[in-house]
Amino acid sequence: MESRSGRRRLRSSSPTEDRISTLPDDLLLLILARLRSIAAAVRTSVLSRRWSGSGGLWTRLHEIVFRDITFPSLEAALGRVVDPPAVSLLEIRVPDVHRPGTETNVGGLGFNSLLRAAAQLAPEEFVFRFPWDLTDRSLVVDMPCFPRTTSIVLVNFFLFLRVPDGVDFLALETLSLSGRLPDLDPWLSCCPRLHALRLRRVFSEGELRVISASLHELSIFRLYQRMHGINIVAPMLKQLTMSFFSSGASISVLAPMVEKVSWDCRYSKPSIVFGLWRLEQVTLQMGETQGHVPTLQICAHATSSILGTEEHTFAEEIEKHMIAGFSVLELHLTTNGHAFGALVFHLLKMVRICGSIRRLKVVLERSTVKEECPFDCFCEPWNWRSKTISLSALEEVEINGFQGYGQEIDFLKLISQCAPMLKKTTMMLSEETSPSNDESAKI
Repeated sequence: MESRSGRRRLRSSSPTEDRISTLPDDLLLLILARLRSIAAAVRTSVLSRRWSGSGGLWTRLHEIVFRDITFPSLEAALGRVVDPPAVSLLEIRVPDVHRPGTETNVGGLGFNSLLRAAAQLAPEEFVFRFPWDLTDRSLVVDMPCFPRTTSIVLVNFFLFLRVPDGVDFLALETLSLSGRLPDLDPWLSCCPRLHALRLRRVFSEGELRVISASLHELSIFRLYQRMHGINIVAPMLKQLTMSFFSSGASISVLAPMVEKVSWDCRYSKPSIVFGLWRLEQVTLQMGETQGHVPTLQICAHATSSILGTEEHTFAEEIEKHMIAGFSVLELHLTTNGHAFGALVFHLLKMVRICGSIRRLKVVLERSTVKEECPFDCFCEPWNWRSKTISLSALEEVEINGFQGYGQEIDFLKLISQCAPMLKKTTMMLSEETSPSNDESAKI
């Protein structure tokens, strides 16, 4: 009796049928899709004969994701998809396990043939992420035609990426690039339905040209280039985001339909200067949130190590960034003990500022290093106290870091004389100002 039950227990613990193979294909494909990795899906083939047959059940997935397959094996893996289904996503992430010197010339590894193999699957969305350390930057790669693809994302692509004549992306709506910025003219000319262009951490040695009749969204985050210029012509553009470094490039933006603007330019050497003031940053925000007032913000830094009288250059540089209307002017000034009135009135007399701003905010930031402003200091290159400017729209003035020094009182008096519509003045005292000192009595 015991022997028979023991035999029964032995038979029940040794399965004779492949139960996974009896599951419907849709359920098996759903399991594989949840793995989000083709390599993991291939390894599961040991669980089922049918799972591993006919080239592998994974070849029938609608989302094909290669995340941990080395570059030389990728093309062979793509070749196993003999009869591709309607692929919704093809994502290739080359693992960052190589270091310079561990691979030979990457050009011999077949970038062009790999991209052609990817294009044959006709995915709706194509994502290619590559560790830039492996790339031979002199290699020229031809982008094949992706006739059904609506979204292409290329990350850390530092090769010369070229669109050959006759290649069109008729379905492409979103293009995202990171790495070396290619010549965008061929891309945009063959993408008649492109609505969104997103460039993130891109490097360019020439002019940035974006000319498109279909573009609705342009996002450029951290553009590094030997700045020759920015030229944007997009009559249907609704949203523009720009973040870049400049040393004084030409800027031209034609986007009459734009509704949301986030523009941020940071300056590097050679400096844009006015007297002792060095321009550090110019930002323009419009329509970011509901009820947000369009604002132009200028950051400048005063230091005795800079001497210059380039008044026109300073103003012209700031005017380049006035790509949309604004009604608030914010000035963030690191004074280091120097007078700021000459700089502020130099800006306020600009035609596109004096006639449009309704609110002026001046933030005076004090340096931890105390500097004395000597008599006849170059921070006051001309007698701004005798100037008259028509600030016909100005209704509100706010000054943060106010200490009540003579030049600050003079500045406040002159502003009130030039702004007949002024309704409100707010002064936030500096932390160094005591309510009992002489400056507070003047205020």
